[in-house]
Amino acid sequence: MGKETKKPGLEENFARLEELTEELERDDISLEAAFQVYSEGMALLKRCNDQIDRVEKQVLKLSGEGQLEEFEHEYE
Repeated sequence: MGKETKKPGLEENFARLEELTEELERDDISLEAAFQVYSEGMALLKRCNDQIDRVEKQVLKLSGEGQLEEFEHEYE
């Protein structure tokens, strides 16, 4: 049987970002290790943004007539 790997959800990704932030804040982290942690964090942040974009596109709102329509967000 093939082994299925589940992609982490937003909560797991945010938890990992928190761990990476804590690693970067350590006094004893080497420059090389900090760069690796930073790189992982930036890649993870991009995945989080992509996940949020997908969810945002799926959000629907109920119109006054009881019909579902796509949610439109106005950016200020």
